[in-house]
Amino acid sequence: MVDKIPHNAPVLVIGLGRFGAATAGQLQRLDREVLAIDEDLALVQKWSERVTHAVQADARSIDALRQVGAQDFQIAVVAVGSSIEASVLITANLVDLKIPQIWAKAISQSHGKILARIGANHVIYPEAEAGERVAHLVSGRMLDFIEFENDFAIVKMYPPKPIRGMRLAESQVRKKYGITVVGVKSPGQDFTYATPETVISNHDLVIVSGNSLDIEKFASLAS
Repeated sequence: MVDKIPHNAPVLVIGLGRFGAATAGQLQRLDREVLAIDEDLALVQKWSERVTHAVQADARSIDALRQVGAQDFQIAVVAVGSSIEASVLITANLVDLKIPQIWAKAISQSHGKILARIGANHVIYPEAEAGERVAHLVSGRMLDFIEFENDFAIVKMYPPKPIRGMRLAESQVRKKYGITVVGVKSPGQDFTYATPETVISNHDLVIVSGNSLDIEKFASLAS
């Protein structure tokens, strides 16, 4: 049985490009211990004071990884994306070092399949995911969009006219549009859970959940 990884376990981040640096920086802000590795000395020096540890090393070498103590980590992020060969070699090294949880960035579906086959637990497609998210946001009514499996999404948006000025129970939003209003935010207030008695005003923001296509249709209703 695999031991459960602590929620605050230190994280190994390999690659300090935009994606890797953003990941390492956010982990640090979340008070996680981070060891960042990159071949580029300038990047290592730039991040040496922003993360717990930053070292210059060639992660394509398993010996180099052993020297910096990579084998002691339970979570690793392979943020190298410009070279598929380097990404695959590094991921394979982490698998050989028996790191339980490996997150790896992929730049294409074929790249992602290779990473998964050699042992990456989680494959990330940041460019593709960002593009899909922007495509949903350009309509103007959606302010944030998160899509999960099977086309299920959660969206922050302006409320369309058909649900404004009445109780949610009266608007029959779930029956008519197939979506659920999860939360509502009035100007100057925090988000709060929506109930059947909640009345949506012209100036509110709402959080809705449901099928992505249903949400798109809902967002396109007259404003």
